[in-house]
Formats: sequence, structure tokens, C-alpha cells
Amino acid sequence: MKTLILPFIVMASVTSADTIVANRTLPAKTIIGPHDLVVQQVDIPGAISDPALIIGQEARVALYAGRPIRQGDVGPPAVIERNQLITLHYLQNGLSISTEGRALGRAGPGDRVRVMNLASRTTVSAQVGEDGTAYVAQ
Repeated sequence: MKTLILPFIVMASVTSADTIVANRTLPAKTIIGPHDLVVQQVDIPGAISDPALIIGQEARVALYAGRPIRQGDVGPPAVIERNQLITLHYLQNGLSISTEGRALGRAGPGDRVRVMNLASRTTVSAQVGEDGTAYVAQ
């Protein structure tokens, strides 16, 4: 009995996905609009593929023209600026304390920021609320 060997050629299928790149160089702290973005047909791991996730966000780092935008490159617009006086709020087990603090960095809602309590001069880490209040957790 003779065996017929048929060579199979397996071709790797090339798939491409949409990748969002900056249309122009955007400095850090820029609010990103639809005119700042271009969709390219190339699959880059870790790059954002949906422009709706980026529009209205703030560039955390400089975004260079033609380079892909990654999730860590953008975030919600900052509501706290460095050296800004903010409300520092502590709440645990029914005890609520509010005082004034000085932000030691820029931060947006949901970000963590270091804040100096002006009354005690101690530095704490707090999470920023939507209203710009810094919430200290134990």
C-alpha cells in the first residue's frame, strides 16, 4: 500500500486591529479631543483601540505624533493642582475629621496624592474624590 503525503502550507493569517495614535504632539496636561487622535490599522499590544476611552481625558505624559497611546498615558483631568489648599477628610468608625491640607502633587478623581496636613505638618496619602476632597483611609 502506498501512502500519499500531501504537503500543507499553513499561512499565518495577519490580523490587524485599530490602534489610536496621537495626530500631533500633545504636551502633558492637555485635554484630548477627537481632532487630536488618528486610528491606524495596526495591532500594538497594550495600545488603546477605542477613541471613546481617550476623548475628554488628560495626557499624563507627552504624547508624540504617530505613537500609540497606552492606558497609563492618559487619565481623568486633574481637579487638584500642586500646592493647592484642599479639604482633607478622615472617616472611620463614626469618627469624622476634616482639616485643611496642601496638595504635594497633581491628581484627578480616583488618584492618590500626598497631602500635608497644615495643622500638624504631617504628610498623609489620600484618595481624591470627584469634588477635589482628599479622603484619608487607614
